[in-house]
Amino acid sequence: MARKGNRVQVILECTEHKTSGMAGTSRYITTKNKKNTPDRLEFKKYNPILKKVTLHKEIK
Repeated sequence: MARKGNRVQVILECTEHKTSGMAGTSRYITTKNKKNTPDRLEFKKYNPILKKVTLHKEIK
């Protein structure tokens, strides 16, 4: 039987890609603990479409 916990899956989306006007999106899936980090996550991740490291923020 699976345990229920505070860990949930979240989607990180590139912030620079929206403003660039290029087609497609850069998204990553990760998990976080809602109890320890109630606010939204922000990570610098690689965007293969823009070919550089950009800021990715959690979307709902």
